[in-house]
Amino acid sequence: MEKINLDKVNYIQYGNDKGKDIILLHGWGQNIEMMEPLGNPLSNKYHITILDFPGFGKSSEPDEVWAVSDYANLVHELVKKLKIKKPTLIGHSFGGRVSIVYASMYEVDRVVLLGSPCVKTKHELTLKEKMLKKAKTIPGMKKAAELAKNYIGSVDYKNASPKMRDILVKTVNEDLSDYAKKITVPTLLIWGENDEAVPVEEAKMLEDLLTDGALIVLPGTHYAYLENLNQVINIINSFMQ
Repeated sequence: MEKINLDKVNYIQYGNDKGKDIILLHGWGQNIEMMEPLGNPLSNKYHITILDFPGFGKSSEPDEVWAVSDYANLVHELVKKLKIKKPTLIGHSFGGRVSIVYASMYEVDRVVLLGSPCVKTKHELTLKEKMLKKAKTIPGMKKAAELAKNYIGSVDYKNASPKMRDILVKTVNEDLSDYAKKITVPTLLIWGENDEAVPVEEAKMLEDLLTDGALIVLPGTHYAYLENLNQVINIINSFMQ
């Protein structure tokens, strides 16, 4: 793990100074702005912190290829710097992955996970992926297959720099089940019923791993928290009481 330089991490803090601390953690390829729709309505009651993860928004890329635990440690360094005690973590997708690892290692009040991958499942390969795999086995095709990856890889993969691609591959392939089992605080899972990135079946697996977890399924996609924003704010307010 490289030494964390918090000077290179962009974050904002606002809201009720006397309220409980909430830290909002965005998904892959996103930034502070994606979490402000949650942070702004919650800021009347709570003290809000939102950061750009290293490699996103206005935060510099890490110098090394990080694992999810490295991102969790970075959040903890920021928590110590800002003298935050027992925050509630609200994480979407990749930010939820980081929340799972963080809550298994450090003190938190509670956790809200929005469409957050945890259990690594064997997904059926798409036709494109099967063709790509086959291409790699044909002599002289390995380089072409790597090039093809740029065209048929995920949007996240395509838009990332080489180092961030390596981090994406590393984090996507990490199974966080053992971390989830260590979380003892109340944990709320909010999912879109049509989430194709992280299907509801995975949410149910995650719920089973948690000591004190509850799953709420809402209409919508991987971004169900934005598609049902007012309802999600009400759910979070109730959960925080």
